[in-house]
Amino acid sequence: MERHIINKRIREIKGDISRLNNALYAMDTTDIQRYPDNYEILSTDAALRAEKITCRLRHLLYASTNVRKEDYLLSAGAAHGIEISYENEILAITLPCLLPKRKQRQSTEFLLDPLQFTLSRYADHNPTPKFSHCVVCFSHIYNRELPERRISDYDNLELKQILDVISSFVMLDDGGLLCDAYNTTELGDTDCTQVFIMDKGRFRDWLAARQNSVESIIDFSE
Repeated sequence: MERHIINKRIREIKGDISRLNNALYAMDTTDIQRYPDNYEILSTDAALRAEKITCRLRHLLYASTNVRKEDYLLSAGAAHGIEISYENEILAITLPCLLPKRKQRQSTEFLLDPLQFTLSRYADHNPTPKFSHCVVCFSHIYNRELPERRISDYDNLELKQILDVISSFVMLDDGGLLCDAYNTTELGDTDCTQVFIMDKGRFRDWLAARQNSVESIIDFSE
C-alpha cells in the first residue's frame, strides 16, 4: 500500500479517535440520574465509534503489513476473552459482550471475525462435536449493577450471524427442523453472552440446573 494512502487512513482514524474522546467527555459530564436517555445515547455512540476504530485499524494492518489476518484474529480472540469448552456433551462459548442490535453492522464484524478464527483453532486442536438434532441456548448476561432498561428484545439482536458462524463448525444444519433456539436473560457480574449447544435430549436437565444456578432469569423460547 502506498504511503499517502496509509497516511490518509491514519488521519481518518485519528479523526474517529477525536470524536470518541468528545463522546467520552460528554459521558463523563452527563448526569446519568437526571438524563438517563441522553447518557444511553452518548454511551452507545462511544461504543460504536470504538468498535469502528478497531475494525478500521484491523483493515489497515492487513493491507499495510505482513501480519496474516488469521494470526491477528486469533490474538484478538484471546484479547477479547472468547472462551470455548466442551464438557458433558455440551459445547459452551463465552463472548465478552452483549450481542449487538441488528442495525449495528460494524459491531457484528468486530465480534464475528475473532469468533470464527477462535473456533477454527479450537476445532483444529480439540475433539469437536458435530450436532444433528440440537438446542442452542443464548444466555444474555447483564451487569446487575447497571439499569435493567438496557435489556433488549431478543428479536432485535444479531443472533443469526453468530449462529451461522458456530453452526459451520459444530452442526450438521442450523435449520429449524434440526436446531431449536432458546434465549435467557440473566444478571451477573459483567456483561457477556454465553452460548450452549447440546443434543435435544440433554436440554431439559441443563435448563433445570441453569435456573437453579443463576441469580435472576427470564425465559423465552422460540
